[in-house]
Amino acid sequence: MHELGVVFNIIKSVEKVAAENGLTKVASVTLELGEVSTVIPSYLTDCWRWAADKKDLLNGSELEVEEIPAVTCCKNCGGTYPTVKYGKVCPYCESGDTWLIQGNEVNIKEIEAC
Repeated sequence: MHELGVVFNIIKSVEKVAAENGLTKVASVTLELGEVSTVIPSYLTDCWRWAADKKDLLNGSELEVEEIPAVTCCKNCGGTYPTVKYGKVCPYCESGDTWLIQGNEVNIKEIEAC
């Protein structure tokens, strides 16, 4: 379960931002999570609850997850399409010469202090 490692990294980043801004308590953290990031949201929130409650700064804080849809671009025709629906093969020209534009991210979007 790599979600616990992800949570530890998020907590480390939040602690750094809190220290830099004089925050003593965080109410919530909003995370942008790519649709194909391989991170399972329910596992992530379970790990968050366990780990965050061990920190005075984050005890009782909520982790809000916003999904970023996966989008792929075709190098052959230049079209973009939903990755999960069509996979690696372009639905417009059937080329396999494609790359992921977005949807693999794990970003802290917002930290709400209380």
